Amino acid sequence: MQSKNSKTYELVLTALFMAIIIAMAVTPLGYIPLVVINATTLHIPVIIGSLFLGPKKGGFLGGVFGVTSFVKSSLTPTPSAFAFSPVAALTMLPHDGIGEALLLVFKSTFIAIVPRILIGVVPYFVFIGIKKAIATDKKVIYGSIINAVVSFIVGFGVFAFTNKMITEGKFAISASTAKVIAVIIGIVVFVAIEFLFMKKDAKTLAFVTAGITGAMTNTLLVMGSIYLFYKDPYAEVLQIDPSALMAVIGGIISFNGVIEAVVGAIIVYLVGIVLDKIHPAGAVAGKN
Repeated sequence: MQSKNSKTYELVLTALFMAIIIAMAVTPLGYIPLVVINATTLHIPVIIGSLFLGPKKGGFLGGVFGVTSFVKSSLTPTPSAFAFSPVAALTMLPHDGIGEALLLVFKSTFIAIVPRILIGVVPYFVFIGIKKAIATDKKVIYGSIINAVVSFIVGFGVFAFTNKMITEGKFAISASTAKVIAVIIGIVVFVAIEFLFMKKDAKTLAFVTAGITGAMTNTLLVMGSIYLFYKDPYAEVLQIDPSALMAVIGGIISFNGVIEAVVGAIIVYLVGIVLDKIHPAGAVAGKN
C-alpha cells in the first residue's frame, strides 16, 4: 500500500513532467538544432516519467505528448498535418460519407496518440528486463551483447549525421573517413559503457538502452503508421512516387530516428542517474 508521501511524490513528479511536455510542445525547447536537423526531444520526459513512475503514468504522459501533437497539428497545420490531426485530415483529404470520415479520424488519432502512449510503456519494461538480465550469473555475456547493440546504434547515428554533412558540403571529408570516425566512436562508447557497467554502475546500460528504445518506439511506430495509413497522400506531400516512400521512410528512421535515439539515451542517462538518487528507477513509488 502506498504511503501518503509516495502518492505525493508521484503526483508532483507527474505534474512536473506534464508541465515540461506542454512547455516543450509550445516552444522551441522541444527540439535540439543539430546543424542539418532538429532532433525531437518531446519523448524524453515521457521516457523518464515511465522509468520513475511506472508504465501506467508513463502511458498517461505519452498520451499528453500525443494530445499536444494533435492540438498543434490542428491549430497550425503543415502540409503533412493530416497524419496527426483528424481536423486537418477531414479538411485536407477527400472523403465520401460518414464511414470514410470516421476512418480518417481513427487513422490520425491513432498516429498522434497510440505510439506516444507506448513511449511511456516500452522503456519501463526494457529497463526492468535489462536490470534482471544483468543481475544473473551471465551478467558479463548479457551486458556485453546489449552494450554492443547500443554502441552500434550510436556509431551508426554518428555516420548518418557525418555523411549527411558531407553530402551537403559542410564537411570536407570522404565517406570512408566518416565510416572510420563512426567505428572509432562506436568502440569508444562500447569501452566507456563497459567500464561503467562492469566496474561502477550497472544501471548505466539500462538507462541508455531505455532512452534508445523509447526514441525508436516513437519513430518506428509513427513512420510505420503513416506508411500503413497514409502512403499515397504522404508521398504526394513529399512529391515522390508512392513506391519510393518506403525508402524515404527508411532514410528518416536511419537518420533522424537514430540521432534522436542517441540524444535521448544521453539525456535519459544524465537525468536518470540524478533522479535515481532520490527515488530508484524501475520501482513504482510505494512498491519494492
